[in-house]
Amino acid sequence: MENLVVIDLGSNSVRMTITEVHDDGTTKVVAQEKDMVRLSEDMGPEKILQDDAMARTIEAMKKFVKTFKSLPNVHLHAVATAATRQAKNQSEFLTNLKDATGVEVKVISGEQEAYYDYLGVTNTLPVVNAVIMDTGGASIELIFMLQRRIQNLISIPMGSVSLTETYLDPEHITAPALFKLTTAMDRLYNDIWWLDKARNLPIVALGGSNRTLAKIERRRAKTPHFENIHGFRMSTDQVNRVFSTVIGADLTERKEIPGLSKDRADIIVGGMVPIVNLMRFLDSDRITFSQSGLREGVLYERLHEMKR
Repeated sequence: MENLVVIDLGSNSVRMTITEVHDDGTTKVVAQEKDMVRLSEDMGPEKILQDDAMARTIEAMKKFVKTFKSLPNVHLHAVATAATRQAKNQSEFLTNLKDATGVEVKVISGEQEAYYDYLGVTNTLPVVNAVIMDTGGASIELIFMLQRRIQNLISIPMGSVSLTETYLDPEHITAPALFKLTTAMDRLYNDIWWLDKARNLPIVALGGSNRTLAKIERRRAKTPHFENIHGFRMSTDQVNRVFSTVIGADLTERKEIPGLSKDRADIIVGGMVPIVNLMRFLDSDRITFSQSGLREGVLYERLHEMKR
């Protein structure tokens, strides 16, 4: 039996999943942890990780190490995504992280991140044709899938944190600022030539900002276990209603919206605009939500390796 520890060092949060992988190929998730470290905070156009953000991330990693260090037969797979990928002081940060925690983190490309998302989704949801969208803190991954096979994919170096810092005042969302952001997203999608081939397809959504759409809707409908959003679907009207509620609130009011965590309230508009615009661009009639993404993709890749 192997204890597979997968750590996803993201731009907004750092997450860990520990899965027991048994000799017969069966699996059991035994621990999941998350810390909102906001690693990409104030990176700016210089793309420099800030001292406070790096310190928060190192402290979170120390907690993770305490959780798994006493487990037997650990196979550790720690990856870093957009914020670390873009950072000019990447080497310094990763060296300090390893010195402080003993964890060696691999920086993966945006394309590899998108591929792991694809593995996580297709191994846990019966999706055939779709556009998979993962909105993170500093990047957006899009995967165009037909007959469960990747046709095209792209990683866009902007996300909920960076879009908020570039376009929005989190305290009060103004119409001019929102217009500039939505216009920028429309131009971006127009420049991705293969998105035209994906028109009218449903979207499969992952990432914290996208999942928050589902959580708000499920809380509104008083759905039991509202956080269990895997496979949950929302129509265009439902998405637009939630988005309208979010953009119509100031920061204090957003912190009180059921289903929206207080530590995401400042970046949630910047996090939701990409999927709302994509839904309109593709003329999609629904979104299906996935709780499986990068970490689950790493798991399925590992299971495939062990079968060889």
